[in-house]
Amino acid sequence: MLPDIRQSDYLYQVPKFELDRDDIVNMAHELKGFHENFAECFLRSESRDNFYRYMTGQFSHLERKSIEPIAIATEGGKVRAMQRFVSDAPWDDVKIIDIYRSLVNDDLGHPDGAIIFDESGFVKKGNDSIGVGRQYCGTIGKVDNCQVGVFAAYASRHGYALIDKRLYIPEKWFSDAYRAKRDKCKLPPEVHFRTKPQLAVDMLTDISGQGILPFRYVLADSVYANSSEFIDAIEALPGVTYLLQIPEDTLCWIKHPVVIQKSYQYGGQQYTKDVVSDQVKAALSVKSFATRINDFFWYRRKVSEGSKGPIEYEFTKRRVTLSRHGMPWKTVWLLIRRTLGPEPTYSFFMSNALLSVGLPKLVWLSGLRWAIEQCFEETKTELGMDQYEVRKFPGWHHHIMTSMLGHYFLWHLKIRLGKKSTSYYALATEGLAQGNIALACV
Repeated sequence: MLPDIRQSDYLYQVPKFELDRDDIVNMAHELKGFHENFAECFLRSESRDNFYRYMTGQFSHLERKSIEPIAIATEGGKVRAMQRFVSDAPWDDVKIIDIYRSLVNDDLGHPDGAIIFDESGFVKKGNDSIGVGRQYCGTIGKVDNCQVGVFAAYASRHGYALIDKRLYIPEKWFSDAYRAKRDKCKLPPEVHFRTKPQLAVDMLTDISGQGILPFRYVLADSVYANSSEFIDAIEALPGVTYLLQIPEDTLCWIKHPVVIQKSYQYGGQQYTKDVVSDQVKAALSVKSFATRINDFFWYRRKVSEGSKGPIEYEFTKRRVTLSRHGMPWKTVWLLIRRTLGPEPTYSFFMSNALLSVGLPKLVWLSGLRWAIEQCFEETKTELGMDQYEVRKFPGWHHHIMTSMLGHYFLWHLKIRLGKKSTSYYALATEGLAQGNIALACV
């Protein structure tokens, strides 16, 4: 369920994704029209047909939405041909993403849009899929054998959609021991190890450099907030505000500390270095600081409507100077959120927002991150984004891309029809069947 905080009147509300089966008169026809946008992205008509068939299968009733069930269930589908299409046939991936973002901009674009970064895990049993390994999988909340994708989502007053993706490939995959697997999985030779924040930087640079989607905010969790490279990339964009979740052990000063030069000798030579004055109190962890704040400064806000009633938190903000390597690093807004009750738990966010920013705006921004979680839930639950069985690098990207396209296509129908409140599940499970898409490409 989307948090109500995103529906406050401070800036804008992000609408829920809902449609009713009765709204769809001829979905197969509309899906054909949608696919016409990408006709030039494939060299052969067979690939264009399989592109349509594959997305048709993702909209279907199929219990498992991987290549073989989709090929069997769609008219004219062949398993081997579908496998070649997804993993081996040439796609103009650059043109596809350019066209796709233009379409997203047409429906969702807004100057106050937000780019949200997060990763999502895909549990795998075998060890031969590209990038698979024992690593933390957020989907199940523990370390397991999985693949991890880093994603960028776009959210605005008109809706939300995934707009980019990168497969995180663990560093061991670039060792000599994995050379044969890299070749078998068709990993391009120009692909080198990149951390998750570096992958996010690549996407942010691409999105901003492309100039198609307007945005004013960037949101991410602590994986990315710990990266100076990621933060520097955001701060290089004029007029962009970030709100990044940070760990509870992040150190800070309430007042900017005094820095002095200290002389020392090394190897018979005299040197100087900047140090924090001894008269300055030691930096505090943000959690230690939060527990000392008087109740007077906390504001209660409802963030969502749960099954047992409203879900509320308390918020406060402070101007602090963060510590890095024992020295002052950045002076930012610290947004603190705590649960209600005698033993509250805390969450922390840093922001480069203007000095004049009010608490409501930071609270509102903290709610926007939920949009990417909705993207993951909807594309996995209804479109089978996590049900692929491809092993090759191109195959992973192609499957994820069609899932992103399918999710946006449904958003486009909602926007085109001007719908406000009905059932997404009914559309995914019943409305499509009425159009006979699950059984035939018509």
